[in-house]
Amino acid sequence: MEPAAKPQSQLPTLAELRAEIDRIDAAMHALLMERGEIIDTLVAVKRSRGAEGGSAFRPAREASMMRHLVDRHRGLLPLDTVEGIWRVIISTFTYVQAPYAVHADVASGEAAMRDAARFHFGFTVPFEAHMGAGGVVAAVAASKGDLGLVPAFAAPGTGAWWTALEPEAAPKIIARLPFVERADHPAGLPVFCISHPVTDGAVTEVEVWSVRVAGWSANAARALAPLAEVIAVPDRGFDAAALLVPVSANGTHGLEAVLGTLRAAGTSVRSAALVGSHASRYTHSPQD
Repeated sequence: MEPAAKPQSQLPTLAELRAEIDRIDAAMHALLMERGEIIDTLVAVKRSRGAEGGSAFRPAREASMMRHLVDRHRGLLPLDTVEGIWRVIISTFTYVQAPYAVHADVASGEAAMRDAARFHFGFTVPFEAHMGAGGVVAAVAASKGDLGLVPAFAAPGTGAWWTALEPEAAPKIIARLPFVERADHPAGLPVFCISHPVTDGAVTEVEVWSVRVAGWSANAARALAPLAEVIAVPDRGFDAAALLVPVSANGTHGLEAVLGTLRAAGTSVRSAALVGSHASRYTHSPQD
């Protein structure tokens, strides 16, 4: 049963409502400045412990924060707006702790990739465009703590850029964006985020493997489809392929299940190397 509407005489005046909005705005600004003071202290603590430098990106914490944000959100303010505000807050304060740039592969469409970068990292963080994922990987590898964004799909004409992530000290996939997936996301381009290996704060719910095979076929691709969203490109041979395979770290569809399925389909597995990990995909629908 709908609550009864207040009589006109009991409604607040416009001036009173605007004063409340001003009060809330001032409180939000004060809280942001207070957050900045805490970050300043956090940086000082890190320096005192010899942890100065490197990327301040913490994939596990960020994924958890975004999930909690979606779960508690209600009211008329669009989720897109709330998510965007928090992404800017998180990324900007991360930049304050340890400045970094975002390198992005724009070969498949600059507008969509720029939207993804700006939505997730704001305008304070420098943006560097590259024509190809290989350039992104190389730029991240040569940096101190930069991030890279590459499409999470097989773009036409692209090679197996992820094989450059196989060496132990090479950059790794540390996140899959958007953190919160939905059909109407304003920056919904699926991308992998790469950085130098994260030793503190990594999330390993989904492992990402670089798998090289011989005897790759349409039959093998169909057999893998129920297990993983595989990216496959030709690799040094008529029937050879390089695969990028995300698998559940704790589920039944793990790496051994994938390799067993490949072999059962007549495919020979040449090598498998772990090239990163990220949070499980968190979906949200309008009715939620």
